[in-house]
Amino acid sequence: MERVAAILAIALAAGASPVAAQTRTATTELPVIGFAPQICALQPPRLAPGAQVNFRGLSGETLQIDQMVDSTTLATNAASASLQFDAVCTFPHRLRVESQNNGLWRTTEIAPVPASGFTYAVPYRAELSWAGTNAALDADALSRRVNERRLLVEEPSAGTLQLRIVIEQGASNVRANAPLIAGYYGDTLRIVLEPQ
Repeated sequence: MERVAAILAIALAAGASPVAAQTRTATTELPVIGFAPQICALQPPRLAPGAQVNFRGLSGETLQIDQMVDSTTLATNAASASLQFDAVCTFPHRLRVESQNNGLWRTTEIAPVPASGFTYAVPYRAELSWAGTNAALDADALSRRVNERRLLVEEPSAGTLQLRIVIEQGASNVRANAPLIAGYYGDTLRIVLEPQ
């Protein structure tokens, strides 16, 4: 019996107790990864407060001139409006502004030869401010064509893109203050944030 008790005492002293086995730990590393895509987003425009002259306002994405013609001279009235767009680009990018017609041209029936001495297209200027840079597009209305301006932005940017459209008093594609031929006039101004 003494011999059995001695063997049992040696076995207990040499072996791990159940409490000691529970305190051992195991570790492993688990990498967590993700991917942020290259994205640019441009929200719909809104009028800047108090920044419109001779524009009725913004209807969706259409800006309408209130009084296009001076009732005394029949020349183009001055007009201006400032728009703001919330925008973000998660990578270096390019801002491109494009006038589809290079000015406001008649959208109604176009005569083959414009009447001599009359304005048949109206020039305007589009001024842009984005990510600490400024650019302007002069839509001179001298020929009906696509006219664009590009601006490189070398870093990701987020904030407000500002656009100001300016039509000068008496603006004309023939001579200053020439009377404007009757009809509807329009242009499509496209603003694009895209890869460089």
